[in-house]
Amino acid sequence: MDVHSQKLYSSKHNKKRLNQDQVRLLEKSFTANKKLEPELKLHLANQLGVPPRQVAIWYQNKRARWKTESLELDYNTLQVKLENALSEKRRLEKDVKYLQEELRKAQEMMFAMNNQRDNQRQYHQHQPPSFVPCNSTGSSEGGSSSFHEDDVNDHEILQIDELYACLIGADHRSSWS
Repeated sequence: MDVHSQKLYSSKHNKKRLNQDQVRLLEKSFTANKKLEPELKLHLANQLGVPPRQVAIWYQNKRARWKTESLELDYNTLQVKLENALSEKRRLEKDVKYLQEELRKAQEMMFAMNNQRDNQRQYHQHQPPSFVPCNSTGSSEGGSSSFHEDDVNDHEILQIDELYACLIGADHRSSWS
């Protein structure tokens, strides 16, 4: 090795480690400026008493660590949001299944009530329609839990609150009426 090569080699490996005060100053500078401008690099190098290249390398390494930490934070945030969304999806799926079952029960009740009404009509052509009681516990408040028929163009309509009372029970009266 010639003398010039020895100087370059030794200067690269005799790089001083930064002390805590120098690192604190660089950290403070990095917090204010993520990108190192040439003027700032020279100013920091003079203030710290280190070569400008060492300041530049410190900034480059710090920026790489900062990006990695930032990506990890973003990933963790997204992971939490995903878990919350999946939990909400599972809850909504349970609600859909419950509501589908309630709808199926209501449809079965409507079908049974219509069949019973049609059967009664065949036997009692000129008598007023009878009431079809529900399997609810009954309540003296807010009306009865029975099947009401209104004559509208020869179609009989089951009132929603009565159907709801039949499905849920008289203790859970509808507030729709």
